Formats: sequence, structure tokens, C-alpha cells
Amino acid sequence: MRYRKFGRTGLFVSELCLGTMTFGGEDGIWGQIGNLKQAEADALVGRSIDAGVNFIDTADVYSDGRAEILTGQALHGFDPATPIEEALHALDNLVQHGQVRYVGVSNWAAWQIMKALGISERLGLARFESLQAYCTIASRELERELVPLLQSEAVGLLVWSPLAGGLLSGKYGRDIKPEAGSRRAAFDFPPVNLERAYGCIDAMRKLAAQRGVSVAQIAIAWLLHQKVVTSVIIGARRVEQLDDNIAATAIRLSPDELGALDKASALPPEYPGWMLGRLGGHRRQQLAQAGAGTGSEA
Repeated sequence: MRYRKFGRTGLFVSELCLGTMTFGGEDGIWGQIGNLKQAEADALVGRSIDAGVNFIDTADVYSDGRAEILTGQALHGFDPATPIEEALHALDNLVQHGQVRYVGVSNWAAWQIMKALGISERLGLARFESLQAYCTIASRELERELVPLLQSEAVGLLVWSPLAGGLLSGKYGRDIKPEAGSRRAAFDFPPVNLERAYGCIDAMRKLAAQRGVSVAQIAIAWLLHQKVVTSVIIGARRVEQLDDNIAATAIRLSPDELGALDKASALPPEYPGWMLGRLGGHRRQQLAQAGAGTGSEA
């Protein structure tokens, strides 16, 4: 793919641009032009980006606005082509005009968020105040890099898919096959290490039975006990499911219960975490020995 200067600006655009008039059409003229759905739009957008296309043409009249929606969903995530400064300036304009109060980000890596926070501070722009990210008792990977960042910079955490796509609802287990037509059976997302997840489910099922509550309530309650979590995003198909999720807010887990759940869900060691822990442990041991020596001499 070759690139050409965009008028008198400093932008360079790909010599081909992806048009989206074929996205989302249903009836009338737009249905005749094209009725591509989300999966097909995702494939075309992804293939175009892989080929070097760096801009997309869309309009609010295409399929009465549905084309814009499909295009936006196909691009939900970090945009490597647009400078972070440009994106932050655009978001700051929304804040300054009163169209939004605060801005946040979703599914970004720790280094990307930290870079954005640094740019916002340097340029005096509205900064990211929240991260919307995936986290469950069976998938605690964000604790490696993201949680320390959020705590250090006082950024809120909004958790999506707290039940791992229904896997932690209590309807699944090592010896429990998913019901026909269930969400997890039809759509295996988010990806989870099943062996670790089943260990967590076993621990939660035991605790749920003791308390007379659902496994789903224990899974959500565990998240609510994590200091870094600001809010948990819940979803339901029925009022009974919603009520069950809401009831998790009344559960207060004891230190022993939290310890049992943490043990069942602990992350395996990973570099540099295990090295930092080893160095920190060695330093603490030195300090303890120094303190004991001082005490004996006194």
C-alpha cells in the first residue's frame, strides 16, 4: 500500500479507502446496495487494515446510520494509526463543550494507558478516569500490570463479563455439561483456562452452599471485595437473573472465605513478577535480620 499527502495537511492517507455503503442495509435502496452484518463488516475492516488502509469512508445516511454503528463496533479497541495526542484532543473537546463529563478507555494495555495519562498531564487535557476491562475470579491476568497502574494513578475499574460469559454462573462444572442453546455453549467467550476455572467453581460452589446463595453471587461478591474495582457491569435475560446478581451486593465475605477463594484462583508466577517478589522478599529478610540484630545489641 502506498500513501499520499492529504491536501495541504500533514496527513498521509492510503491510496485506497474502505467505503462502508454496503454495511447494514435491510430494506429499500440500502438493502439492494448491501446488507452486510457485523461479522462480515469486521472481516472487511480487519482485512483492509492488514493491507495498509488507514482511513474509512462512512456517512450517517448509509443504511440510515447502521453502517456507522457497524464500522464503530468493528474498530472498538486501540487505534495504532491515530496518534494518541489527536485522540485525547478530540475527547478533551467533548469535555470542554459539556457533551461528556469524563472520559475513559476500554481494553487497553497498561503501557498505552500510562502513555495517554502522561500526554494528558503534559498538555493539560482531560485524562482517562476509568478503564473498562475483563476480570473474573477465574481470569485475574489484569492484576499483573493493569491493577498496579490503576491503583498508582487513581483510575477507576469497570469490570465487564464478571461471570465469564456465564461460565461462573453455577450452570457449568467439570461434570456438568452446558444446556443446549446456552450462551457459553454457543459463544465460547471470553477465553478461560477451564481447569483453573473449574477449581474456582468448586471453591465457590462449596461456599455458596454454606451460605444458601448462588455461585454467581459469590463470583460477583468476590469482585466487589477487590479494592481496585469501582463497579461491576451485569447483564441478564430475565428479571430473576438480575435480582440474583443484585443480591451479591449484600454478601460480605470473611477473611477466611476470601483466602480460600484467592488460593483457588491464584495466578501462576510470571516474570518479572516472580523476580520482583523474590528480590522484595530477600530485602525484607535483610531488614528483619538487621532489626533483630539491633534489638539483641540493645
